[in-house]
Amino acid sequence: MAGSGVRAAVEWLVSVAPDPDACRWEWERNPRGIALLPAGRRWDVLILPGELGYPTLDVLTRLIDRPGPVLAGFGDARMGFFVPPGTADRWIGTGVRGAGQGTWIVVPYPGRVAGGVRWLIPPDGSGTLTDATLLELAMHEAAGGAAAGEGRE
Repeated sequence: MAGSGVRAAVEWLVSVAPDPDACRWEWERNPRGIALLPAGRRWDVLILPGELGYPTLDVLTRLIDRPGPVLAGFGDARMGFFVPPGTADRWIGTGVRGAGQGTWIVVPYPGRVAGGVRWLIPPDGSGTLTDATLLELAMHEAAGGAAAGEGRE
């Protein structure tokens, strides 16, 4: 990601922080390079188990040029898809956790791996998010593909 792209992504992310300057400072000086940011303002995050998240991301990237930001964490055991605010409150799905209003997520500095959390698709600063309906369709296709694959063995 180019320098100006990183700056735009940083500004977009810190815009939700209670103290954007403190968030920037933390990212720059903390060797772990992570910040806690509140969900539910500019985005919610839907957290999928990695075994569903990776095939879902594959389907999603075939459907659209640029999905919204996607985080992977904890040894790729979980993936977080950035979706429009309010999605987590409405989401009804097995095995999917939502981070919305009133929750905080660990976010690495764009372009860095930090604290076991990394960007699979970093934010570009434009505010692009993954459409929740499209994400749901991709999840169904990914789950259907996994089920079909298990049936063939």
